[in-house]
Amino acid sequence: MKSYRKELYFEVPTRRAFINITPQVEECLRESGITEGLVLVNAMHITASVFINDDESGLHHDYDIWLEKLAPHEPVSSYRHNVGEDNADAHMKRQIMGREVVVAVTAGKLDFGTWERIFYGEFDGRRRKRVLVKIIGE
Repeated sequence: MKSYRKELYFEVPTRRAFINITPQVEECLRESGITEGLVLVNAMHITASVFINDDESGLHHDYDIWLEKLAPHEPVSSYRHNVGEDNADAHMKRQIMGREVVVAVTAGKLDFGTWERIFYGEFDGRRRKRVLVKIIGE
């Protein structure tokens, strides 16, 4: 069995964003030479997420509105974690959207459903963060 590891870096200029990282993960898969196995993609920061869904701008807008209703950024004073910080809501948004995804690799391709894509969700941007891609297989 082979193993491949790479870190992807993102610096989002806004507090929140959703980025389709499927092309970067597909490039990692090509670099790995693995044709049958599993890909793990996970956010290496506790205020960011990796998830799978449709690449449709209306859905991304709806996610942003929904998450802000569930864990509003303001007032920052409403969160105990925010003593000296302002990102408690980002931790909660990450918990809802998830830390990582695992995708099967079949015949050298990500084995997705029709509309599935991998996204990086940023909830406390404006600084450099990383995502781990780990691929195992043959």
